Amino acid sequence: MLYWKVFMIVAIPALAIGWVVYWWWNRKIEEEERNRPKPVSKRLKQTRTEVSDWAKKMAEFESPAEQARKRKLAQQKEQEEKQQQ
Repeated sequence: MLYWKVFMIVAIPALAIGWVVYWWWNRKIEEEERNRPKPVSKRLKQTRTEVSDWAKKMAEFESPAEQARKRKLAQQKEQEEKQQQ
């Protein structure tokens, strides 16, 4: 019976200390994961670059009406230059 009492006197505090250490260690790991940037897959990177390229193409796109208007302005400038000469 004495061994059982000694075992319980040692085991219960050791178990409590173990749980506290485990809780502290788990909290530390979760905090590190929260601060770490989220991993980006190759497919996501590829999709982002494709969307970026598409957006650049769309920004440079000129509608046929806009192209015709620019041609008309260029022709008018040429005619004005010819008239000035």
